[in-house]
Amino acid sequence: MKIINNEVVNNKKILLRVDYNVDLDDKREIISDFRIRASLPTINFLIANNAQKIIIISHLGRPKGKDENLSLKPIAEHLSHLLKKEVVFIDDCIGDKVKQTIESNENRKIFLLENLRFYEGEEKNDETFAKELAKLADVYVNDAFGVCHRLNASVAAITKFLPSYAGLLLEKEVNNLSRLKEKVERPFVVVLGGAKISTKLPVIKKFLEIADYILLGGGLANTVCEAWGFNVGKSLVEKEMLEEAKALGSSKAELILPGDFVVAFSFEDKKGMTREMGEVKNDEIIVDIGPVATKFFVNTIKNAKTILWNGPMGYWENKKFREGTEKVAKAIAQNKNFTVVGGGETLTVVEDLKLFDKYSFVSTGGGAMLEFLSEDSLASLKLLE
Repeated sequence: MKIINNEVVNNKKILLRVDYNVDLDDKREIISDFRIRASLPTINFLIANNAQKIIIISHLGRPKGKDENLSLKPIAEHLSHLLKKEVVFIDDCIGDKVKQTIESNENRKIFLLENLRFYEGEEKNDETFAKELAKLADVYVNDAFGVCHRLNASVAAITKFLPSYAGLLLEKEVNNLSRLKEKVERPFVVVLGGAKISTKLPVIKKFLEIADYILLGGGLANTVCEAWGFNVGKSLVEKEMLEEAKALGSSKAELILPGDFVVAFSFEDKKGMTREMGEVKNDEIIVDIGPVATKFFVNTIKNAKTILWNGPMGYWENKKFREGTEKVAKAIAQNKNFTVVGGGETLTVVEDLKLFDKYSFVSTGGGAMLEFLSEDSLASLKLLE
């Protein structure tokens, strides 16, 4: 990829695509600003290297047309606080009004435009929409790894109309995640959880040929358990994935399921019971990996030289069923070798446990991270070569 440098940004208007798709609470306050903080090195690089204007663009949520509840205005205020510099919010992202506002503010350098997804053209990779965005700047910088698996106008079509480069975060994501696909120190342990095996099956298949151990928890483990003939009661299972899950098995890596589980009668229960694999009753739901499985997972993690973690081990939302996830998260944090974590739910866990600075690398991507790890690259990254 072509990476930004002093020569290409000096005295230029920069259109900077970031991923500020953060969670907001009912008061429209930011729950976690990790993705915003991750963009600061690139913004500060542009400031330090005399960019004339920095025009920041992002999406937020999945609006159906314009939706004030998904406006980026609170993000602009928070970004200004983090940078300790004024960030001018503009309540649109294309058109003469936007261009005039940027050009008329001679002494103001940083702008954040309104939610890209307020326009249908963004997700349709519409060239007309991309061309309108391109009119605002001289150079395009992609620093939004979290959307690089999507061919949206602001990461794909835009590259047809402006000289295009990768930002510092995008470079960091690619370099760190590439290490997991190339020469790794062993033992290499992959820990996968979360609800759906369908989104992670390509990664499982890829790392069955690369890793030494793959530890499965959450709904992923439920589906494989049922596919392999074990009763999982009323637990979350992707029935349509049973045939593919049944075929998982012998390969370079050892695929390891929990030997025991914590079960309950509902996700809202205040107490769980332990069941060994195969002993889950028909009216029970698996809500976490069990104490024996947790101990085994933690010991495997302690001995690892390389670790990839994506997804909680159980129903993390209920504090009574967090033990497996929490102990796994902390064991990975205590490992001083190369550790990579990422994914939406995983970031929530890491934020809650205040462990962000304990891992070698925390990816801002969810789907993008999984797709990058299971494929050679991502379509939008190839456009920056």
